[in-house]
Amino acid sequence: MPRSHYDAVIAGAGHNGLVAAAYLARAGRSVLVLERLSHVGGLTVSAQAFPGVDARLSRYSYLVSLLPSKIVSDLGLALELRRRRYASYTPVGDIGLLVDNGDVDRTAASFAQVTGGTADHAEWDRFYGLTARVARRIAPTLLEPLRDRAALRDEVVADDEAWRDLFERPIGEVTDERFGDDTVRGVVLTDALIGTFADPAKDLLANRCFLYHVVGDGTGEWNVPVGGMGAVSGALGAAAARAGAEIHTGMEVLSVDPGGEVVFRDAAGAEHTVTGDHVLVNTPPAILAGLLGQTRESPEGAQLKVNMVLSRLPRLKDASVDPVAAFSGTFHINEGRDQLALAYEQAAAGMIPALPPAEVYCHSLTDPSILGASLQEAGAQTMTLFGLHMPARLFRGDADKSRKEALAATLASINSVLAEPIEDCLLRTPDGSLCIEAKTPVDLENEAGLPGGHIFHEDLSWPFAEDPAEVGRWGVETPHERILLCGAGARRGGGVSGIPGHNAAMAVLQKPS
Repeated sequence: MPRSHYDAVIAGAGHNGLVAAAYLARAGRSVLVLERLSHVGGLTVSAQAFPGVDARLSRYSYLVSLLPSKIVSDLGLALELRRRRYASYTPVGDIGLLVDNGDVDRTAASFAQVTGGTADHAEWDRFYGLTARVARRIAPTLLEPLRDRAALRDEVVADDEAWRDLFERPIGEVTDERFGDDTVRGVVLTDALIGTFADPAKDLLANRCFLYHVVGDGTGEWNVPVGGMGAVSGALGAAAARAGAEIHTGMEVLSVDPGGEVVFRDAAGAEHTVTGDHVLVNTPPAILAGLLGQTRESPEGAQLKVNMVLSRLPRLKDASVDPVAAFSGTFHINEGRDQLALAYEQAAAGMIPALPPAEVYCHSLTDPSILGASLQEAGAQTMTLFGLHMPARLFRGDADKSRKEALAATLASINSVLAEPIEDCLLRTPDGSLCIEAKTPVDLENEAGLPGGHIFHEDLSWPFAEDPAEVGRWGVETPHERILLCGAGARRGGGVSGIPGHNAAMAVLQKPS
């Protein structure tokens, strides 16, 4: 069993907890990490989801964008992230909009075919040039103490147009003004709705989500981790252990005291107590409240995750587009601006959207290593789907029935844009079962301990101090001096980033020993 006292006790060995552990241990601090599950990484893991099928799926989190290269370098992570050549493909009737990062002329031609002109492509380049400038300026500040709103606006962004359109005006209003085509508007808006139930025409929460999706590491690129998401947590766990952190799995934290006392239960059911000069909690804020004996309203997640293994890629209605190109990037399904608005309206009224908007991509097209040799030879591929506007409230009654209904509607939505049913392409397990699984927000709540199934732990926050007392701090502090939040629910948290873990470690290291 661990000893009785540490400089830092970390509750939760998700990727952020491992980042914090690695930084603190490298600085010579004694660190204990307690993890409830039998493995490290939290939801940043790979798994063989289907019995007898040699495919390691990134089951919960899929891609890496927000993880700063500085953290990778600082911790010496053995991690390869591959860039996707194709940004996206969006079927539109019998044609589609292909955004090819490697061929500007092809992208321009695709815009002209779908929109009937050149204006939207020109505005696309201008708008994403603006977001790229903002990304380069804001990304480094995410690993620094918080500035206030005025300082971020005037000293960092220093661009009135960018500030107005990204921080002050609803992103739906901005896209309506900038783009004329419904499909193009929808492609932009999807980044404002991943894991976020909001009306982008009215709610600045969508702007916060959009900002985090375009800022990632100063480029906004969503890259594929070679070996799956488990390679990310594996590299972080190795870095923390190499630095001297003690990591114990099968240890459930039961309570945390403001004085630094942590009570936990081991796999055999025995309870233990340990104290830390600091306690870093890598759980959602609602869980931290419970550990402190308090209550906090649970957030609401809003996504359907579907994992699949295909025997082959499905055929497209547009035979001129190679399915490899279409599915290597983000493949948008019924995500036009009007379709997104209708789905939000139906979900807000308590109904599973009739034609759910969703997006898919095939990890294995960029990283075949996640497939066994026989699957690679046979042409099999993994496919992961992220469905929008699926709030937890839709699954609070009969969870099994509503999951089946949501999955059926989502498969029908996919099939409406393909030249053949996706079911015809699904691989089967040795016992004949289809290789497909669906995870609702309620499933994530029950299986992974995420209140409301919220993948960001709670609604995303602005990357600046909204309270004068936060200025110069790290966005991880709690009302208790010895307790810090180091998970996605911290300010500047969300996604697979490691940023809250880094910032919690810096908050500790900057205090007098």
